Amino acid sequence: MSTDAESMGSILSTGLEADRLLLGRTSTAERLADILRTRITEGFFEPGSRLSEETIGGALGVSRNTLREAFRLLTHEKLLVHELNRGVFVRRLSVEDVTDLYKVRKLVQCAVLREITTPPGDKLQAVEAAVADGEDARKRQAWRELGTANIHFHQALITLAGSPRVDELVRGLLAELRLVFHVMADPQPFHEPYLERNREILETLRAGDGTAAEHLLADYLDDAEKQLVDAYRKMM
Repeated sequence: MSTDAESMGSILSTGLEADRLLLGRTSTAERLADILRTRITEGFFEPGSRLSEETIGGALGVSRNTLREAFRLLTHEKLLVHELNRGVFVRRLSVEDVTDLYKVRKLVQCAVLREITTPPGDKLQAVEAAVADGEDARKRQAWRELGTANIHFHQALITLAGSPRVDELVRGLLAELRLVFHVMADPQPFHEPYLERNREILETLRAGDGTAAEHLLADYLDDAEKQLVDAYRKMM
């Protein structure tokens, strides 16, 4: 193993060892997949990087069979790809992937808001928390944290549907989109402009005007898609 590879393995091992406690006494593939999914969407494993069974399994104290099952689950979620005779890699999305993700987001997320006809009240707590977290991150110029808060905002909007299946669907879409954000050198332009729009959608929902909130979100997603696709295409 080269010096660079040894150094990378040491970094990954050190970064993952703290996650052992999250597995509990029984290290199921589902729990392991949860940990790796979080690490992938946070950018710990970058798009295109190879996931070493030896390094990850050693850091987390799990068997290769359990790790391979977790990899299989994440491959099904389109976060990983398996390449014959090469191993498992964090997926790199295409421009077409990004366009398709936004198409599904518009169909699902806008439909959720359209159904709101009365003030949601306490159901907006998670939305309010995500907006507040984003505003705090902006004050600290913590742009990646702002990106995370934006993702939480959209996840919170989906919970208003009261459907675990819809929650799971959109959570997967947003996780895939994070793969695109993590290859951008400067995340600020992709997150900061939408913070005020998050607040506007929140206030509209507080008033119980789901139709207006739907229109705001549709314009928001159109603009976000164009900005992201234009920037991503230049990098491909």
